[in-house]
Amino acid sequence: MSAPAEQAQITLQSPDGARATLLLHGGQLVSWVPAGGAEQLYLSPTSRYGAGVAVRGGVPVIFPQFSEQGDGPRHGIARTRAWELVQQETGDRDALAVLRLQDDADTLRAWPQAFALELTVRIAGRTLEMELAVENRGEARFAFQAALHSYWAVEDAARVVIEGLQDRRYLDSLRGEEGVQHSHRLELLQGQAIDRIVYGPSAPLRLIELGETGTRRLLIDSEGFDDAVVWNPGADHGLADLPAEDWRRFVCLELAQIEHRPVLDPGEEWVARQTLTCL
Repeated sequence: MSAPAEQAQITLQSPDGARATLLLHGGQLVSWVPAGGAEQLYLSPTSRYGAGVAVRGGVPVIFPQFSEQGDGPRHGIARTRAWELVQQETGDRDALAVLRLQDDADTLRAWPQAFALELTVRIAGRTLEMELAVENRGEARFAFQAALHSYWAVEDAARVVIEGLQDRRYLDSLRGEEGVQHSHRLELLQGQAIDRIVYGPSAPLRLIELGETGTRRLLIDSEGFDDAVVWNPGADHGLADLPAEDWRRFVCLELAQIEHRPVLDPGEEWVARQTLTCL
């Protein structure tokens, strides 16, 4: 499913055939097709579009707060604003784009800090790299949270397992309870919602789908993000911008900085990256 044609889009294509599409609305990656592969991101066919609206799917940029852990809008202000394209190029082996968002009168009403965000997206072969940079452009220090809220397309969420979370502490946001992931595999259960913030240094994660025709593996590596989030709304989601059965079609496995909020003095910058590889 692609975004409406009237949405301002940036299309990337590397010489080896890898493709990606970003919306200027939200600075949001909504499609990634690795070379010789299939679409990796889920985008809801009933998602809404427009000023102040969050697009359901792709990779929304979460900043400066995660969920309702702050005084501003849920998941922050970045995913509902218009970004600008500052660089786009195709090299001998890759293609990349750099998008930018900075404070204005509207953002300052929602979050009274002067900032700039830059999102760099690079595709090559079967790899996607995303870098998020945060700059303090003001005269006072500020703290923030950030995440790349990735919706990974799957045939059936009930056949997905996630590796790499063993022995890590988590918060079950649905129950408000903390626990420890003891098994080396986290299995999603048929029709049941899951919403976990997993804390601690991020080891490479693997999203594995045990399909009828074979096994699909996605390797997720990070630099600068300490946390991870696993989310699927389950069969009883009641979300207006998600078809009733489409909970099966995606799993959100996102890298994030939630528990320990970075603090930037004026002029300082924070950078984090995620690298995705189709194995």
